[in-house]
Amino acid sequence: MNGKQLAETLGLKTICGEVEFFDGVYAGDLLSRAMSHVEADNLWITIMNNMNVIAVASLTEAAAVILAEGVTLVPDALEAAKEKDICILSSDKTVYELCAEIAKNL
Repeated sequence: MNGKQLAETLGLKTICGEVEFFDGVYAGDLLSRAMSHVEADNLWITIMNNMNVIAVASLTEAAAVILAEGVTLVPDALEAAKEKDICILSSDKTVYELCAEIAKNL
């Protein structure tokens, strides 16, 4: 399943960017853990919404960030995501629900 198919299956809303391919998933909100555990091409599921999310996603070369629980990026983080071409997706589902559905659909 590619990124577009997964987004459609889970009903994810695209905030910016596009994800064609992903390989693995990391879910977590502690930025220092995310920096050391998100791998290149991973989807990163979080409820964090600030500029640091964009920095970590860029540093780790994440395929996309999925903002759970209806969280939206603060405006400066959204601008940075667009500038760095980082895919941001959002969902009203919880982190657990997203992880369970991704696991079920892979």
